[in-house]
Amino acid sequence: MTDSPRTEPLGASGAPADVRELTLAGGCFWCLDAVYRRVRGVLAVESGYTGGDDPAPSYESVCTGTTGHAEAVRVRFDAAVVPPEVIMDLFFTGHDPTSLNRQGADVGTQYRSAVFAHDEAEARFFADEIARAQANYDSPIVTRVEPASAWHPAEDIHQDFYARRRSNGYCRVVIDPKLAKVRRNYSAWLVDA
Repeated sequence: MTDSPRTEPLGASGAPADVRELTLAGGCFWCLDAVYRRVRGVLAVESGYTGGDDPAPSYESVCTGTTGHAEAVRVRFDAAVVPPEVIMDLFFTGHDPTSLNRQGADVGTQYRSAVFAHDEAEARFFADEIARAQANYDSPIVTRVEPASAWHPAEDIHQDFYARRRSNGYCRVVIDPKLAKVRRNYSAWLVDA
């Protein structure tokens, strides 16, 4: 995966592809990973760490809340198939953007709601999407627009965690209800609705 959005010449249908990449944090990365891997037009999802100071973060170090990193996903998608606005709608549906540094029992800045902009245009896009989503919430959205920084892929065990561990208690209690909500509201965009 790359550190910035890029365009590739052809999509799966032979039509010009508009391949983009967004870096998003909304609590435990297992949840957003599970959502985006089911979306039509998503080409790749990678869980990782960003937004912090540690040059070599690990799951254990990030979980301490002392590295400044957020658990995040990089979502690479064909915007000709799934618009970036839908990617953002799924982001806001897949976590609680009104909860500051917390998603359920996961507490700390590593679980913050944040989007990481690679340039000014992407920062404006994120700000506009936050403003658009606010109409759906009574409480203020606390999602932060942060500048993109070094990306550190998470360990292999965290990639596609849900698909490999569906019987895990966290998957059943936390991820399954989020996926059900996404299926209710966005089934037309899902490959396994």
